[in-house]
Amino acid sequence: MVPTSAPLILEATVRRTASSLLFVLAIISGFIGSVVPASAAQPGEPGPGPLAGQPSVVPRPTDWTSLGGTTALTARTRLLVDPGARAETALPSGRAEFPGPARQTVQQLATQVRTEIGQIAGVRPRVESDIAHAGPGDIVLALADDRELGAEGYRFDSADGAVRIRAASTHGLFYGTRTLLQLLRSTAEDHRTLPRARATDVPTQPIRMVHLDAGRKYWRIPYLENLIRRMGDQKLNTLMLHLSESEGFRLYSPKFPGLADPDHSYSRADIEHLKAFAARHHVQLMPGLEVPGHATAISDAFGIGFGSGPNPCTQAHTHSHLTTDWIIDMTSDKAVAKTKEIVDEFAGWFDAPLFSIGGEEVPGRLADCPRVQEYLAASPDVSTLGDLLNRYINTLDDVIASHGRRTAVYNGSEHLSAPQQTVHGPVVFLTWEGTGAEPAVAGHDEIAIGPFYDTPNNYHHLYPNESWMYDSWAVGTTPDMLGSGLTNWADYNFWADDAYFEQSMAGPRAILADRAWNGTATPDTLADFRARASRIGDPPGVTPAPVRPRVTDGRPSHHWTFDTAAYPKGWTYAGSPGNTIFAEDTAGDLPGTSYIINNPTPVDGVSGQAWRFDSDRDGVGFGGLDVAEPWTVSVSVRPTSRTPDQVLLSSKAGALKLMQYGTGKVGFTKYGTADHSFDYTLPLNQWTRLTWVATPGHTTLYADGERVGTVGASIPLPLRSIGTEKASLRGDLDELTTWDVALTGRQVAEQLGKDTK
Repeated sequence: MVPTSAPLILEATVRRTASSLLFVLAIISGFIGSVVPASAAQPGEPGPGPLAGQPSVVPRPTDWTSLGGTTALTARTRLLVDPGARAETALPSGRAEFPGPARQTVQQLATQVRTEIGQIAGVRPRVESDIAHAGPGDIVLALADDRELGAEGYRFDSADGAVRIRAASTHGLFYGTRTLLQLLRSTAEDHRTLPRARATDVPTQPIRMVHLDAGRKYWRIPYLENLIRRMGDQKLNTLMLHLSESEGFRLYSPKFPGLADPDHSYSRADIEHLKAFAARHHVQLMPGLEVPGHATAISDAFGIGFGSGPNPCTQAHTHSHLTTDWIIDMTSDKAVAKTKEIVDEFAGWFDAPLFSIGGEEVPGRLADCPRVQEYLAASPDVSTLGDLLNRYINTLDDVIASHGRRTAVYNGSEHLSAPQQTVHGPVVFLTWEGTGAEPAVAGHDEIAIGPFYDTPNNYHHLYPNESWMYDSWAVGTTPDMLGSGLTNWADYNFWADDAYFEQSMAGPRAILADRAWNGTATPDTLADFRARASRIGDPPGVTPAPVRPRVTDGRPSHHWTFDTAAYPKGWTYAGSPGNTIFAEDTAGDLPGTSYIINNPTPVDGVSGQAWRFDSDRDGVGFGGLDVAEPWTVSVSVRPTSRTPDQVLLSSKAGALKLMQYGTGKVGFTKYGTADHSFDYTLPLNQWTRLTWVATPGHTTLYADGERVGTVGASIPLPLRSIGTEKASLRGDLDELTTWDVALTGRQVAEQLGKDTK
């Protein structure tokens, strides 16, 4: 997805924005402090500086007045609910198209908040109805038909010692309680003290979105639950699951056998569970499919791609790195009917206001396909490829509208000439072009996603620019700019750890939450914001990310043979021959793929097949987390030329080097700290078996089983990728193996079959 005025919209240069620092919100036990007099900084409020008197809350309230002093929860604290509103979700002024209807009643919210306070403060308030006699430490939840608050705003008032939260819907009440819970988490050791304050807090943008590429990657439900908890805590209200891509379809329905693999997709029961879970955190679960492009999985399942049937389109009519079945045949009644059937089925599974169908990156050269030309010549209502695409979008929009939803598409179709067909006015564009401040597609509501791409592979190498987001981003406030979304793409990291993506999403996600809620200029530094977010920590209920168990019995943890292998069950190969080839992990569960356009070439290796690399953008994406010392890596390599910097394995933290920058010798790097070299230079045009063995503070290199030397430093084993976008190897690679232990010299030699006796 790249800005262009030409009709050919290439994916190869997509995923804009600059690199950012890694930032993962810490789970902390609490900020140790004490109740202080009104003249000093209050618990949960920063001291002197631009945020003096303001609460430690993410996002920042849009209006907050500190009144001095504190109030505290006690064993006698009550949660008070108006008995007449217990079963209500919203009053008339609290209903709006976006983010959609609240589905949690006041009573259900009160019960949930009671549990959450207990988890934070060890106090479990009684839920009662005596709101007229609220006393110090009590918490009042009340609905009020207040137009100023809209669907999600709330009023917070703790002036007299009781905490009163009022809103026109339970969306607003929920967000008021998030402010309450964050204040408790960031205050004194017992997490029971709150500042006395008044606030009227209303979001700047109605849609505050997180987007996950769930077509290329299957996300585990426990991760999705943790993400939803974090989103709700930071007042993000829309989780878009992009559920189909060229490589996979992630919704399983018995109506469509062969479309989705049940083990790597979500059943109707899974979706119902996630919807109910999300509703308790006031997150809308927005679905996204991808048609007519990015659709190899669908085309292959039903034989409805442009490469199928008589007179097919050819490689000359699509992106060079993909097959023509990457595009559903919009000229085929069968293909259109099947996609209508798919959309109709899954639109009924979801209740969010928006349903995305993709609709972009159709290659302009498709217009040169004889099948398309013949169809356009015979059809009175379409005369161009743009007409054909727009009519297809509108046909599916009619299906989605019949379910009471609005269609969303990625922008791009507007670049194709379409003299006869115009995309229906209610269709919302997810705009990946522009700054996110001003609308880019005239006549349509939009959600800005372009500046917020997280595509953590070494081909696109895109991370949201956190400094720009926090210091400079002008949040769009025009009526047709509905909101903003942090967008994750899993290209070439199809089988990566969930936590691999979380480490690059957590920081910009918190910034987006703050800025899209409170669109005013930020009053402090990015470092201040990060410290505030870290002090608040994770909300109650977040579970620790699973830790990949270390293999300590002598077996390898990973082994990539580079022999020919098919994609695993549940993933579809969408590349043209030689593109995005598969690197099977025969010892572990971290396979990878090469990138698009530049790809390694299979050649004869030391054992079976090897891969030949001849470009900086030849690489392999794994998406693994770094592994702490001790570890061992062994690989057979045959370099064919020398370059200033050649990387074997990399991450954002460090790299193993076949040729170290500045020395040309084998080594390793801890980015931002030091480059290390061994006294060994790889010979050209011959196979060498290199082995690095690391323990904390020491790394030893072996060449063909013989010890070269030891360096007094070490790094965690980087498992993001082979190569980097600027320093891949030149030559052949085979039999890359890792261990989670430090092999002895004898064991290293035994890997070569040598007798060390």
